Amino acid sequence: MDAVVLLGLNVRKFRKLRGMTQEQLGLETEMERSYVSDLERGTRNPSVRAVERLAKALDVELHQLLMPVEG
Repeated sequence: MDAVVLLGLNVRKFRKLRGMTQEQLGLETEMERSYVSDLERGTRNPSVRAVERLAKALDVELHQLLMPVEG
């Protein structure tokens, strides 16, 4: 699976597990809601710094955002 698509699926999974909206995640990471949406759909290539901010906001280790999605 493409790494960008995998990242997006994991961002969505962890965001929903934490009961966050895209807007809330955007505020936490200082990203626009539309950018978060694009990331989740795999249509954006985020910088490493953006991925670090996402991991911090979602309270996960960086590598968890690139691990294969379970069920």
